[in-house]
Parts: sequence; structure tokens; C-alpha cells
Amino acid sequence: MSRGGGKGPSLKDKLDGNELDLSLCDLNEVPVRELAALPKATILDLSCNNLISLPSDFCSLMHLVKLDLSKNRLQQLPLDFGRLVNLQHLDLLNNRLVTLPVSFAQLKLALHRSPVEIISYLLKMTAVLLQPPLYRSFLQNLKWLDLKDNPLDPVLAKVAGDCLDEKQCKQAAVKVLQHMKAIQSEQDRQRQRKLQAEREMEKKREAEQRAKEAQEREVRKREKAEEKERRRREYDAQKAAKQEMEKKTKKENVQTRKPASSSRPAQPPRHRHSWSRSVLRVLLLVLLCVLCTLAACKLTELQRQPLCVSVNTLYEDVVAALQNHKTLQNMLQQNSQQ
Repeated sequence: MSRGGGKGPSLKDKLDGNELDLSLCDLNEVPVRELAALPKATILDLSCNNLISLPSDFCSLMHLVKLDLSKNRLQQLPLDFGRLVNLQHLDLLNNRLVTLPVSFAQLKLALHRSPVEIISYLLKMTAVLLQPPLYRSFLQNLKWLDLKDNPLDPVLAKVAGDCLDEKQCKQAAVKVLQHMKAIQSEQDRQRQRKLQAEREMEKKREAEQRAKEAQEREVRKREKAEEKERRRREYDAQKAAKQEMEKKTKKENVQTRKPASSSRPAQPPRHRHSWSRSVLRVLLLVLLCVLCTLAACKLTELQRQPLCVSVNTLYEDVVAALQNHKTLQNMLQQNSQQ
């Protein structure tokens, strides 16, 4: 195996039972393919190399139980480091780690095992649910953790504590996993709150959209009603104007017929007036004739004629009657004055 981490025929020769020692090999990268071909190598020592980071496919080495990455230059672990669910012992001493990936909380007992192990796990879990949290460490697979000599985040450094002996390293594993589980839970809650806020925002947008659509429908309905009312008023106005025009036309027709009908009755008075004139003329003519006859009978030699005698006699009687009538009027006037 070369110093660059390339493929070498001597990799299997380094396998001792289930232990594979690649420490002090001046490695810059991890030979993941070759390690994946050695599933028996459940204990892997990569300490004292020049590793700056681990490739993402390193997390496919799920057969690893013990992993030593101490005294490298690791600045971070892969985001899916929690896939190493069978890992029980992890040494990260003297690296450049500041934080751990949230998936670190998944380094606990995996359920994809034999039926006997699953049943045993379920029995243990049932029994431990009644115990305080500090006694539930069996739920995790990771039992030993060393994070000394790393520029850890102050909170994480306080949680991890010192790994000066076996007991402290075991406590570090428990506390760090609990801490990372709390971070994961908080992130899950934040994600849930974000999703809930997004759902509420979506519901709010949908409600606003429905309200807007309802308002638009109401506006269209009102505009339609106003348009209908306007058309109805126009129709009524046109109808009223038409009726007014008909009335006016009818009135004009009536007024046009009235002078013609009134002129017709006015003609008989004209005829009567002309007729009275004619009668008056005839009477005047008759009176003139009577006066002429009377004058002829009085002043001419015709007064001895029988006709004139009758006329004179009639004249004298009329004059006498008129004189009697005048005398009677004078008497009556005097009586009335008395």
C-alpha cells in the first residue's frame, strides 16, 4: 500500500484476525474500497496519519466496531457518519474537530440484526423504560468516545468532558450521544415548526386566495347587478320616452283634429249671421216699400184709390194705437213716480 492511500497487495497482510492496523502509514486518504473488501476487519486503526477529511463512502464501512482516528488533522466528519451503527469504540484524540455531525446521534443499537438479538433488545428496552435515563446506555451501540485535544465548541467540550480513564470515556460516549440526540430533536422540531409554518402560510395563502376569489366573484356579481339595473333603467327610460312620445303625438293629433271640428260648428253661426242680415235687409226693404206706399198714398193723387184708402186707414189706426200706448206709458210713469 502506497503512502497516498492507493491500492497495494500488502493490505491483507496487515490484517491480524479482525484487526487491521494502518497507523503510522503517512496516509492522506482512506482506501475505502479495499477496506470494504475486508468485512472481517471490524477493528481499524488509522491513527498517526495525515488525514484531513474522510470520504463520504467511508460511512459504508458499517462492519466497523472499533475505529481509531487519533492524531490526524481531521477538521470534520462526514455528514452521514451516523451510518456506522455498529461502532462501539471511537477514538478522535488530537484532531481539529469543532463540531460533530447531527447524524452522530444515530450511533446506537441497530435493529437490522438477528431475530434473537432483536428480541433481546426489545426485552431490555421494556425493562429499562422504568429506569432513570442514566441506566439506558445499552440503547446506544457507541460505548467509548475520546474527543480530547480538539478545538471543540465550548458546549460540546463541556458535554464530552475529559477522557482520562475508561469510565470517563464511557460517560463521554453517553453524554455526547444524548447531546447530539437533543440537537437532532431540536433540529427536527425546528424542521417541523418550519414545515408547520409553511403549511400555515400555505393555508393562509389559500385562504387569502379563496377570499380574493370570493371578493372578485362578489365584485363581478355586483357589477353584473349594476349593469342589469342600468340596462333596466335604460329600458324603462326608453319605454317612458316612447310612451311620452306616443302621448305627445296623440295629443298633437287631438289638437289637430280639434280646430277642424271646432271650425265646422262655427260655420252655422256665420250662416245664421248672414241669414239675419238678409232678413234685416228684407225687413228694411219692406219698411221702405211700406213708407213709399204710405207716402204715395198720402201725398199723391193715389190716396183715393182703394188700396191707398186701406193703407191710410191702417196708418191712422196704428198711429192712434201708438199714441194711446204712449199716453198709457206716461200715466204709468207718473203713477210709479208718485
